[in-house]
Amino acid sequence: MRTVRAECLDWVLIRNDRHLDRILTAYLAHYNTARPHRGINLDLPTPPAGPTKLGTPASAAGRIE
Repeated sequence: MRTVRAECLDWVLIRNDRHLDRILTAYLAHYNTARPHRGINLDLPTPPAGPTKLGTPASAAGRIE
């Protein structure tokens, strides 16, 4: 609770309940997927999803010039 207040809520003027919900949702996504945590060796609690396969890799398609 202290972290979300110090890093997020102390810096934002909340207008209404919907705005608070949007701010907290965005902060939690950042906190769990992008912010390093000292307690786990500066690792992320939830690592971001790996790359998705969008097509054939450049090495399989041939040389790019």
